[in-house]
Amino acid sequence: MNKYESIIIVNPNVDEAGLKALEEKFTGLINENGKVESVENMGKKKLAYEIKKFSEATYMLFNFEAKPDSITELERVYRITDDIIKFIVVRKED
Repeated sequence: MNKYESIIIVNPNVDEAGLKALEEKFTGLINENGKVESVENMGKKKLAYEIKKFSEATYMLFNFEAKPDSITELERVYRITDDIIKFIVVRKED
């Protein structure tokens, strides 16, 4: 299993309960084929440029271990989740 870091940028109109639900959804998905090490809600930040007509958004950081083939499924779910504006998954070096 490889170590990964993923940042998702969430619609700023999502409330605390919605953020918690997203966190639980993705933590559960990652734990199916790996192990979540930490999840950090980085709060609302101003975006460098507008994305989908939003000038600020909530950032969430996931650090986890997973099998390489499970990343494509995670990214697919990110894409179809309406509240996610942007995301990135990066493999960390050991």
